[in-house]
Amino acid sequence: MVKNVTTDYFNKNVYDIRIDSDSDGELKFLGKKPVLIDFYANWCGPCRTLEPILDELSDEYKDDIDIYKVNTEDEMELSAAFGVRSLPTLLFIPTSDKPFMSPGAPPKQMLKEMIDEKLLGKKVKKDEKLDDAVGTFNELMNKIKAVLK
Repeated sequence: MVKNVTTDYFNKNVYDIRIDSDSDGELKFLGKKPVLIDFYANWCGPCRTLEPILDELSDEYKDDIDIYKVNTEDEMELSAAFGVRSLPTLLFIPTSDKPFMSPGAPPKQMLKEMIDEKLLGKKVKKDEKLDDAVGTFNELMNKIKAVLK
């Protein structure tokens, strides 16, 4: 099961995003394993679609990575710190490399590839059909968002 985290938990276990005089301006990773964070909202349809997938991946990768979720409405400071502008947004934090963000709700296989490659450093064979499907999905979601504005 994916753990819902607060800004306080995040600051103590992932990165301390608070600014202080002792900081050299660089975030220091505080975790023991790579981390995947899902920035979501309860009203977000794609977020609800992604939730069971992340629960499955949390079980599959329980010894290799930590998967957390952050409710953007409850944790606005944390969401703003990472510039979250669309939902869902996934934040991938490897232990020794720079974090990266991925907007949208990719299919499970694509998420597994991203975890294996970006968080665990494994070489993976990309599924071009899957990349096309995700691109098409994201295009449709952007069109729907534009109409709803």
